[in-house]
Amino acid sequence: MNKKNQISAEITAAQSTAVSTNINNIIDALKHVLTINLTAEDRFNMLKMGDKTLAFVQRALDYAEQNEALIPPFLDLPEAKRDYKLAADLQAVQQKLATLLRSIEDTIMVAGGEAYEGTLVFYHSVKGAARSNVAGSQVIYDDLKQRFPARRKSGTASS
Repeated sequence: MNKKNQISAEITAAQSTAVSTNINNIIDALKHVLTINLTAEDRFNMLKMGDKTLAFVQRALDYAEQNEALIPPFLDLPEAKRDYKLAADLQAVQQKLATLLRSIEDTIMVAGGEAYEGTLVFYHSVKGAARSNVAGSQVIYDDLKQRFPARRKSGTASS
């Protein structure tokens, strides 16, 4: 994997502080609505509203508003409309954050992969230096090789 360096950047302390502050501002702005903590079972068993369902819910709410005689007495239409609006508003936020998170994940993968590739080059250099008894290299190699446990070869003895 001898690709050219795809990224060479850093996040300054000021940028890191600004990002943390802005994330905290988002959390603070939404804390009154982000109060739900579902279990895996809850998530599995509940009705879910996706893009197609969103359109259905909006259309059904419009029909209900225009046809009050068809609304059952146990349905709180204003609450259903409020829930729909909250879900739609949060879905818009989620879409923006999902795009941001994907960009962050992609950048982490590239930067991490490049860092890992570079350190593997160093590791193999240290390994060769240790085999050649270069002063100080054996201690470094012994420490780093713990990441790569020895593999047993079946049926053959190795030197």
